[in-house]
Amino acid sequence: MVDAVVLAGSSNEGPLRECSEVRYEALIPIGEKIMVQYVVEALLRCRQIRRVVVVGPVAELSPFFNGERVSVIESRGGIMENIEAGLKSVLGAGRVLLVTSDIPMLTTQAVNDFLELCGDMSGDLYYPIISKQVVESKFPTTRRTYVNLKEGVFTGGNLFLINPAIFKQCVENGQKIISLRKSPVGLCRLIGLGFVLKFLMRSLTIAEAEQKASQLLGMIKGIVVMSKYPEVGVDVDKPADLTLALKTLGA
Repeated sequence: MVDAVVLAGSSNEGPLRECSEVRYEALIPIGEKIMVQYVVEALLRCRQIRRVVVVGPVAELSPFFNGERVSVIESRGGIMENIEAGLKSVLGAGRVLLVTSDIPMLTTQAVNDFLELCGDMSGDLYYPIISKQVVESKFPTTRRTYVNLKEGVFTGGNLFLINPAIFKQCVENGQKIISLRKSPVGLCRLIGLGFVLKFLMRSLTIAEAEQKASQLLGMIKGIVVMSKYPEVGVDVDKPADLTLALKTLGA
């Protein structure tokens, strides 16, 4: 079994502000529940989830979560700080499921399927991708960001299975990549011109992307898995998404 950490500390300062004036996106109401409740409830029904830690505003979230398998800890600022706080709260866990609070349409079946795809969980980082065809077959009106690979067109999911021991290393190497974002030459030198050209020509394979990401993050064992559940990748970050969530959840 694994522990889950739900990231619920994002301030409501984006497009969803016009739908609700609550301070945090996780607190936006969808029917009779707040957004993060749907995520936590889906996780608690999973047979492989031992407990759930919610990282966010304790004063606002605590009234919604009082079960023995759920705890709320205070958010620390940015997403990396919140992930670190969440991982520290489950010390000793071999693998931790990280989930964002903005995927209220997440289902227990989708989570169970993802964890089953992770197999023996010997990898350091598991990341789901979902094909555009799968997403649009269930949610034809949604608009997502897609990447063209040799095997097809995909979007990324909003949950990850991580080995806590490699988190600091990944952050340090990730920051190096981010620092080069305004230097195309430096970024190409780091990533490799051949890799960039393959990506631009849409001939890059999933295996090649997986290998390069693992290398850039410090020679970790990163594994991409293909989910058949679009709910793991359809997040709510704009009014149209909230309308879709309301309709889908019958709220």
